[in-house]
Amino acid sequence: MFRRLLVLLFVVCLAATPTASFQKKTKPAKEKAEEIDAEAEQQRTVAISLVTTLADEARSFKDLTRRARVQARAADVLWDTDPERARELFRRAWEAAENVDDEAARQRSEEIKRMEAGGGPVVLRGGADLRSEVLRLVAKRDYKLSGEFLKALDEDNAKSNEEAAAAARRRGGPMDQLGASKRLQLARRLLDDGDVERAMTFARESLDKVNLDTIFFLSALREKDAALADKLFEILLGHVSRDPLADANTVSGLSSYVLTPFLYIVFEPSGGGNQNRSRGPQPPPDIHPAVRSQFLKVAFQILMQPSPPADQDRTTSGVRGKYMVIKRLLPIFEQHAPDLAPSLRTQMTALASYVPQNLQQGENRALTVGIAPEDAESDPYQRMQERLDKATRSEDRDAIYADYAVSLTGKGDSRARDLVDKIENSELRKSVKAYTDFQLVQLAVRKKDAAEAARLAKDGELTSIQRVWAYTSAAKLVATSERSRALDLLNEALAESRRISNSDPDRARALTAVAANLADLDLVRAWEILGEVVKAANAAEGFTGEDSRISSRLQTPMMVVMTNSTAEDFDLLAVFNHLARADLLRAVQLAKTFTGEAPRAVATLAISRSILEKRKQG
Repeated sequence: MFRRLLVLLFVVCLAATPTASFQKKTKPAKEKAEEIDAEAEQQRTVAISLVTTLADEARSFKDLTRRARVQARAADVLWDTDPERARELFRRAWEAAENVDDEAARQRSEEIKRMEAGGGPVVLRGGADLRSEVLRLVAKRDYKLSGEFLKALDEDNAKSNEEAAAAARRRGGPMDQLGASKRLQLARRLLDDGDVERAMTFARESLDKVNLDTIFFLSALREKDAALADKLFEILLGHVSRDPLADANTVSGLSSYVLTPFLYIVFEPSGGGNQNRSRGPQPPPDIHPAVRSQFLKVAFQILMQPSPPADQDRTTSGVRGKYMVIKRLLPIFEQHAPDLAPSLRTQMTALASYVPQNLQQGENRALTVGIAPEDAESDPYQRMQERLDKATRSEDRDAIYADYAVSLTGKGDSRARDLVDKIENSELRKSVKAYTDFQLVQLAVRKKDAAEAARLAKDGELTSIQRVWAYTSAAKLVATSERSRALDLLNEALAESRRISNSDPDRARALTAVAANLADLDLVRAWEILGEVVKAANAAEGFTGEDSRISSRLQTPMMVVMTNSTAEDFDLLAVFNHLARADLLRAVQLAKTFTGEAPRAVATLAISRSILEKRKQG
């Protein structure tokens, strides 16, 4: 099939090449335009043939996950030219995704039985979500078909909830949460794509419960349509005010929308706080006073409820967690609802008798993050010293230094380096330096400081893939203004890429980033490096061609922190999208040489999408 396609491409290229002539002639503008249109139509035909052939090949993929993804993406690419064919591919993708999700559900059920048999705690994790991935693409194209798929997904989710409830009854505990609503996950993706209307179609009926996905969806919606988001939040407040199961963590969750967008905090019965942040620190939203007032009234109503006896307490926060929520929100009440604050303070004092002194007086950042302005807090060095004075073991002091080194690095405070050097444990010191150096690289890139990013790429305690990301990010910042400097940085990135083992997928990812950034600066070298990408990809079994994340993780006795950055240049999509427009035949030939199904599919889809979108825009 691919051989016939190459023959077609050869014919296209011949047709697009002018016949040689000893006499140079200037063609009329009309004839020239017709030739350009004819060539574009030929390229469009090739692109459609490419993606259609790939979709047919995908039917025989042994990996059902890849089969579903490739067919769904092929359908998305083909939709504008052949909606019926695309609809058929969407159905095939859904069928493969159902099989994947069903197998994941079966394994999850067996895991539950094993945990129950062992007598240990049962922790249910969200299952595979491949159908939601397919559904996201369908929702953009076919409202009726997406409704059909969504109904099937809802029915399956109901079965999962029944399973969770049954497991909870068997062990006499509360029902475990299986993860956020798939409806809201889909709606959030559509919202991120800018499709507010479709996002609301899927989200509206799932906005009656307080959880991380509901609140984060509303915060994201507020950036698109503040009036609509506030209205839906007020409706949610109405539901909560009538919910007998609403507790202190319900209030804490609601406060995220009003006070700390994309930062969701809950407290455990032990008093510990869990923070979930989907973005960097965000300023408080410009909430209308009436909305804030309604929130504070509902929060007061819930927080003032009498706490049940300890043996009957089924709240998610317990008494200690409730104390922490009140302590966290009390400054907001004192500022915006001073008539309610005294009663709430009295309630907190009453709860204090159940809370150990170390929790009442100890430092807990979950109590102030997003509430107290940074300049209102005491000097971090002073707080750190207070903790160090109480530490009796060197490992405790090391953990404290690590904690503040990470915190200060995130703020760009140069004193963090001194704290890293004070860590006695050499392994921990090296780990903290590696984590904070990558934090500094990310900070430099956000500030568009190419010189600092390049310096850290050279001297920092970074992994090879992080170093390549730093060099290519710095090159991108100066590509327009300092071409030669950008090329030098990409040469450094290339040298670092080649130091990575041939069998490591990171080598192919790193080389892909170099080729993607060379595409606008030196097209000849970009093609050369892309040839290296193919060799590296074929040598690395785990390379898929679409891993666009770069991360760093640090674990100490006191914390576990992780940071992620998007690295789109590591994907084959970016480089093939660009180079296919420069030389379609060469791009197709290179895509064919990938031995792995995944990278070959990603490259082929990128080529087809590039040509079809170019035609559509033209």
